[in-house]
Amino acid sequence: MRMGVGASERHPVQGVSEQTVKNIPMPQAQNLLIQQLPPAVRKRLQEQCEPFELVLSAEISKRGQPLSHAYFPHSGFISLVIDVDTYPALEVGMVGRESMLGSELVLGLAKTPWRALVQGAGHCWRIDAQTLRQECDASPALRQVIQTSLLVRLHQQTLACERFHEIGPRLARWLLMSQDRAHADTFYVTQEFMALMLGVRRVGVTVAANEFQKNGLIEYHRGELTVRNRPALQAQACSCYAADLQLHAELTEGQA
Repeated sequence: MRMGVGASERHPVQGVSEQTVKNIPMPQAQNLLIQQLPPAVRKRLQEQCEPFELVLSAEISKRGQPLSHAYFPHSGFISLVIDVDTYPALEVGMVGRESMLGSELVLGLAKTPWRALVQGAGHCWRIDAQTLRQECDASPALRQVIQTSLLVRLHQQTLACERFHEIGPRLARWLLMSQDRAHADTFYVTQEFMALMLGVRRVGVTVAANEFQKNGLIEYHRGELTVRNRPALQAQACSCYAADLQLHAELTEGQA
């Protein structure tokens, strides 16, 4: 079954609303950064947070504009996208329940070079930027956890991956990362959005995804993608997927 074809091949982000190898098992839910905190620090932080809905395709931060809040997803996930001149937008990071959006705030930074788009609908805790800074000043444990989160994201190998790895392995990695953050075998994603996130033409994604589907790794129909054989998909993924997981495990070891 062939994947559906969308409208354009240049992938402008015009359709995005401004609102709101081993068999590695998928994690279970809740935000892992918050779970790593000592109970008293966790309770104090959550008292300063408010629940916030992550609406599919919402742009929750804009390039070059100060971050007003930080976000701790416990379901759903967010893509960090950069725009370079007239080239198609490119995903440079992904944030799910293992991480947070806004870790730069602990360094005194507010403006970022990327836009944050909700890629998977869900829910999160949200905290005001100034309040987060105050909480970090009051709690070394909170500051350490957030700095570790920032270090992990800075080490994500997206740019090297985009430069040296072929579309098929990159797509496999991206699908695994999406599945990890969706906490489900099935999630919604369009062909155009996959091409946008990988920074490639839609036809390249079509060829790679059709090959995965033919071999029983995935099933795709009208925007609904199901991972049918996760171990086989991991075997197809580039080495960056395992490297990211290993780095996250090493940096967060002993903090839980």
